[in-house]
Amino acid sequence: MRVFMLGWEFPPFISGGLGTACYGLTKAMSGLGTEILFVLPRPVTSPFSTHVKLLSPRADSPLAAPMTEFRLDEFEHVSFRTIPSRMDDPYARPEPAETIADKSRTTKGSSSTTGGEGNTATPGFVAETPKTGDHYAGDMFGEIQRYASLATEIARHETFDVVHAHDWMTFPAGLAVAALKGVPLVVHVHSTEFDRSGVNVDTRIYDIERRGMHGAMKIAAVSSLTKNICVHHYGVEPSKVEVIYNAVEFNGNGEFDEEKYKIHSDEKIVLFLGRITMQKGPEYFLAAAKKVLEVMDNVKFVMAGSGDMIRRVIEMAASMGIGHKVLFTGFLRGADVERVFKMADLYVMPSVSEPFGIAPLEAMSHDVPVIVSKQSGVAEVLNHALKVDFWDINEMANKIIAVLRHPPLASTLRQHGSFDVRKRTWVDAARECVEVYGQAVGMVKGR
Repeated sequence: MRVFMLGWEFPPFISGGLGTACYGLTKAMSGLGTEILFVLPRPVTSPFSTHVKLLSPRADSPLAAPMTEFRLDEFEHVSFRTIPSRMDDPYARPEPAETIADKSRTTKGSSSTTGGEGNTATPGFVAETPKTGDHYAGDMFGEIQRYASLATEIARHETFDVVHAHDWMTFPAGLAVAALKGVPLVVHVHSTEFDRSGVNVDTRIYDIERRGMHGAMKIAAVSSLTKNICVHHYGVEPSKVEVIYNAVEFNGNGEFDEEKYKIHSDEKIVLFLGRITMQKGPEYFLAAAKKVLEVMDNVKFVMAGSGDMIRRVIEMAASMGIGHKVLFTGFLRGADVERVFKMADLYVMPSVSEPFGIAPLEAMSHDVPVIVSKQSGVAEVLNHALKVDFWDINEMANKIIAVLRHPPLASTLRQHGSFDVRKRTWVDAARECVEVYGQAVGMVKGR
């Protein structure tokens, strides 16, 4: 089986779980002997990519457009083609007009989140909004079409059995390549516009997602939650969608200096790690943090990540009077992710709508107890994590306090959580993908 794979991200250029999933899945598929030609919008040549080694970079290409072909030592059966371009982060969102504090006061299950006037943000942290897409720029939709055109030109000179397109940014390319070569298209839905935007759906993105799902022979969804969205919001036949859960893999590196944040040995650390966006529920994390701090003083809340809500979240922490108890690290990469996990006593993922959520698996692999929202796909595969509705900040706070105050509970979650992590690997996901490929090819051939 030879696969023409279309992906928008690959470590170190990632803004979320998509790049991490592409890394883990392709590595596992390579180990199974599946031949993959992976087309990326830009080369992986950053000095941060310490988890991979560039073996044979070449600038020659049979096409007139400048492209790069290379292999990575961990990917024996995967070759990469890159199209030089600068693109917007497809997950970056403009901030809503209302403030986070205003929203949290009127959200189900929330209480007032204001208080403590005159406080400042965390000492030592400069309240400057990080650029979530600083490795992309330009007209995103125009670049998506350009990527589709150049990917089609690459495909014209290749032979393969199936096209695999990851998330909406590559769906136009997938449709074009599949039509050109007469092979089946499999689209991989890692998230939908309803997850990212809630009721404020961008109809242009929705239309691209819908065309991709209906034009594909098979759909891989990262959870049953995501499958249900595909069926009910996009009109897809349930039999067309296969659930393939993600696993866990580490990549990248960065800088995290615990001394900088003055964390004391007697303090408990509660960690939020993810994009600081509406989808991830950072305001609910802070609202729960305030309630925890009302009864426990020796706790610090670490928010690791960047996103379009970062400035307002910092302002919210200050206005609530807990700015000195909330640490903002910015975006972290592999070595620093491991370091912050080792420091954490508890990981919380309060996502409003999370198609899957790899970070809780990473936390468990570091023996960190986990609380996840019931509105996440990963909750479907975790038997030894505490679960809570994202909006129920009282229950979230109660469960945080329970883990921090009762060592036997924390110990049980750590010990049994490792079972959840071990029973799901990227090799499992890779085998399931190959099976879906076989189904798609068989459907085209009438088997």
